[in-house]
Amino acid sequence: MPQGPILSHPLFERWKSLTDRLDAALARAGRPPGSAEAMAVVKFAAAADVRALRASGLCRFFGENRVQDAQRRRAELGETARTGWRFIGHLQGNKAKAALELFDAVDGLDSAELAENLQRRLEGTDRRLDVMVQVKLTERETQSGVGEEGARALVERVRSLPNLRAAGLMGIAPQEGDPRPAFKSLKRIFDALYPGPATRETGPWLSMGMSGDFEAAVEEGATLVRVGSALFKA
Repeated sequence: MPQGPILSHPLFERWKSLTDRLDAALARAGRPPGSAEAMAVVKFAAAADVRALRASGLCRFFGENRVQDAQRRRAELGETARTGWRFIGHLQGNKAKAALELFDAVDGLDSAELAENLQRRLEGTDRRLDVMVQVKLTERETQSGVGEEGARALVERVRSLPNLRAAGLMGIAPQEGDPRPAFKSLKRIFDALYPGPATRETGPWLSMGMSGDFEAAVEEGATLVRVGSALFKA
């Protein structure tokens, strides 16, 4: 934890509350401590809060879902490094170049065309980009992602591209009703595609669960949860 007066900052009180709840969910599921962690989604966060949380070292991953917002955010923070920044939205092909400059991972890969676009831009470099395939867990037309068969095919395509690394799966549960069936389905798909061991440093990650349902997601096997509104309150 940060030292001194910063400990009393409401942001860090909320972070401790969230991580305590995450740890309790791991315990309920009989999972090892530290086998899941939180990503801070900064869409509605004040720049000062993001700066403080990044400086604290408490949180490894920060998520943005729009390239233009990330460009503005990075200018506010005065940051040029992409370390720890993950793109978590639907990435349009014409924004791929900018995304590669801003992020060190793309968590919402939803097509072979996008994978190949990213590969072309990285060809000839020594960079290897972590990507998570997004699996569609709802019937909402506005939600991105692929189905189970599509996920299998897309993961295999990523594994064939030398500058991309298949780093896991991501999904968003339905907003209404019990999210657990969706989480269970995604965990089953994940286990089939990533049967080997995972590490905290390199994954692979199962990214599911947000501010309203992350405890259920952890109990169903999530290793990375995305929290925004529960952390960055007005």
